[in-house]
Amino acid sequence: MIAGLSKAINLYLAPLLALTSFILILFSYLAPIIIFPTGVSLLTVSPSLQLTDAHSSQGVDGPSVFLGALGSCTRPTNDASVTCTAPTVSPQYDLSVLPSNAPDLLSAPTATTPAFIAVSLVFTAIFFLIFTMTAFRGKMGKFGNTFDKPAVQRATAWIGLLGFLIGITSFLVLRMWFGKAVEDFNRDISKEGADAPQLIAATSNGFISTYYRRFD
Repeated sequence: MIAGLSKAINLYLAPLLALTSFILILFSYLAPIIIFPTGVSLLTVSPSLQLTDAHSSQGVDGPSVFLGALGSCTRPTNDASVTCTAPTVSPQYDLSVLPSNAPDLLSAPTATTPAFIAVSLVFTAIFFLIFTMTAFRGKMGKFGNTFDKPAVQRATAWIGLLGFLIGITSFLVLRMWFGKAVEDFNRDISKEGADAPQLIAATSNGFISTYYRRFD
């Protein structure tokens, strides 16, 4: 029984975890432009009194911006509908809903960053397919013998490694870029005091799912 359980874990769990990680990265990459326009993003600017009146418990309504690797989504108020830019690997973020006295956010990262993430996703998808077929090669008859070859297994390992390195490097660049944008934006809001727009910027949950996948 223990041997059967161990075999099942090796056979089914590893491909399942690989698929889960790929889906999480894909969600982080496509959001908020294509999916989850207000649910998943890399950076958000939202209405808040935290920087201008930290002791107030009053709710505040105002514009929100959700930035991702492929573009941005905005809404002028909490109850308004969301408008998104067209997805592109060279995003131009729409910040028009922010008040004129709001600090400037850093421009979008270089076009190569989203493009490299796309390359990483392609490598990851290829790795997942070959890795899954390798795991199930015993059930594939003669065709499964192909995946017993050392050259195929080495190639699979290199594809997975390249996908990992390209992806983690690209997301780290985005994290540092957006982290700097958040720091500068919030510092400028704090300096203006009570006259500043009631906004706060923060890196968002898109990075959480990515880091969970990369370091789990």
